[in-house]
Amino acid sequence: MHQPPMTDRSDPSMDRDVLLDRLAREAYRFGHFTLASGRSSDHYVNCKPVALSGSGLALLSPAMLALVDIEAVAVGGLTLGADPLVSGVAMAAAQQGRALDALIVRKQAKGHGTGAWLEGPLPEPGARVTVLEDVVTTGGSSIKAVQQLREAGYNVSRVVTIVDREEGGSAAMAATDLELVSLFKLHQVATRAKELTA
Repeated sequence: MHQPPMTDRSDPSMDRDVLLDRLAREAYRFGHFTLASGRSSDHYVNCKPVALSGSGLALLSPAMLALVDIEAVAVGGLTLGADPLVSGVAMAAAQQGRALDALIVRKQAKGHGTGAWLEGPLPEPGARVTVLEDVVTTGGSSIKAVQQLREAGYNVSRVVTIVDREEGGSAAMAATDLELVSLFKLHQVATRAKELTA
């Protein structure tokens, strides 16, 4: 498949516009769907086709990095959706001269060896970590990742997502002392998709 050309790296607003186009074309579908939460929806968002392409991850990583807690020493997220995001953001940070590691939170403890829940270079206890997510609906998977990181002794107060579906995730996170920050809201992606197919 032909990949669109990369944008001028000196113009973040242009990158953001290109990223919204990519999400509208490659990550969004309108129809009748059952979501992971069990809810029915007319809107389906799967960011993996964008996040797992080289040019897509190159757009996403600096955009998400700009929203990471400035005091964070690592970014983490629940496998599988967050895997490319934490790696890409950690690399984007290194390219900007910022020390920021990537952590992957398993869905269940490792069945052998150390039985670890977390993979990656573990920060010191008490360190601040920002959680990354591709799509937030109810916030369940993000909260699970946060719980594991908190149980490991880390300070987590922010979740950064590509798309907030605006279906209660922000309120659910607020109830657990978390701030949800998104690159885009679902209505922005849906509107752009409609414009592109008009």
